[in-house]
Amino acid sequence: MAAQIVAIVIFASMFLLIVLDKIERQYVTLGCGLLTLVFVFGVCMRDMNAIVDTLNVKSIFTLEFWHTSGSEEASSGINWSTIIFIAGMMVMVEGMARVGFFRWLCMRLAKLVNYKTVPIFIVFMVMSFVLSMFIDSITVILFLASVTIELSQLLKFSPVPMILAEIFCANLGGSATMCGDPPNIIIGTSLGYSFFDFLTNTGIMAFISLVFIIIYFYFAYRKQLTSGAGEADYSGLPAPETAITDKRGFAVSVVIFAVAVVLLITHANTGLTVAFIGVLVAALTLVTSGRHALTLLKRVDYKTLLFFIGLFIVVGGLEQTGTLEVVASFIERISGGNVMIMVAIIIWVSAIASAFVDNIPFAATMIPVINSLAASGGVDLRTLAWALSIGTDIGGSATPIGASANVVGTSAAAKAGHPIGWGEYCKYAAPATVIVLIISTVYIFAVYL
Repeated sequence: MAAQIVAIVIFASMFLLIVLDKIERQYVTLGCGLLTLVFVFGVCMRDMNAIVDTLNVKSIFTLEFWHTSGSEEASSGINWSTIIFIAGMMVMVEGMARVGFFRWLCMRLAKLVNYKTVPIFIVFMVMSFVLSMFIDSITVILFLASVTIELSQLLKFSPVPMILAEIFCANLGGSATMCGDPPNIIIGTSLGYSFFDFLTNTGIMAFISLVFIIIYFYFAYRKQLTSGAGEADYSGLPAPETAITDKRGFAVSVVIFAVAVVLLITHANTGLTVAFIGVLVAALTLVTSGRHALTLLKRVDYKTLLFFIGLFIVVGGLEQTGTLEVVASFIERISGGNVMIMVAIIIWVSAIASAFVDNIPFAATMIPVINSLAASGGVDLRTLAWALSIGTDIGGSATPIGASANVVGTSAAAKAGHPIGWGEYCKYAAPATVIVLIISTVYIFAVYL
């Protein structure tokens, strides 16, 4: 009982400190992780095995960690597969950014639609969705927002509607695949689901929702997009090819990206784990980058990786003490064993929570909970997993602080002289979030229950 109380206090303190954002979040999770190891496992439980299981280092040195004949085994404690995969993808993305891939793609698509504001608006929404299926949404928004602002200055329209729509579609696209959003990576690697599992489940919900979201944002912003636009001199616009800083590197980075996509789609068949894929694409990027390899390694977001490590330790404390089983039992009692109510609770509570707190720790915390619910309530684990995925991924879109992509996009707009307040952001993003959640809830009820 004492161990449970201490684990809960540490977890609650971690969440509070992350929300307050006074201390960098990687220091918060690492500090709370250390407290978990010392006080929960050491002082209260006096269980060395709990520390070993939570650190989970031994799993890295097993064959199953890199190649498995079946699905990847569920992971407890630090999910090294997630960390290694994200690190590898970070290296690949930095390589693509170095050669100007993202800027070239944005400029090329804008030129294809003759620099017309409304077509650019729709194309950039779709591009944000598609890119975020494979690449971290923060990176996608970082480049999309900068190009959007540049185009808005040349074509005389407000970049705010476009940036808000791009942010939402980036989060929506991230929900469609296993590698699109950190919560999905955690869910996939923890429960042994493949890229194709997500694509054929949350992916279908995301694609259906995208149609409605494009229609919603078009009618919400139609007047703003057309009223400010005037005749512009397209000769002042840079040619897409000028964005490419290294033609050979550009071609190589496109090939590596294609290899990563193919391996992710087929990894359930080849047996190659996401950890192996992450290491492979990182190695290919570094080897082909030559003298730029060290620069790419320096640009990797190590703070995020450390944040994950500390987070997994703290959640491991809740798991090892049986606290999460209590939470699962509570949800089961509230739902009265009704699967529909249980699914609705998971998807909507996940969404509401993720609108105000970081969706990554919430997803990591809920995985053992849905595991317990599936085991005790006789519910299909996959149904609960898809509900958790959509809830955490989409809920973060509702507010400016709900997801990292939101913060990056609104910050870019503010720096360009177009600040986006909470009122304006929520006025358009919150209804869009509700639309997607309703569609997803109905889809899950109709297809899985």
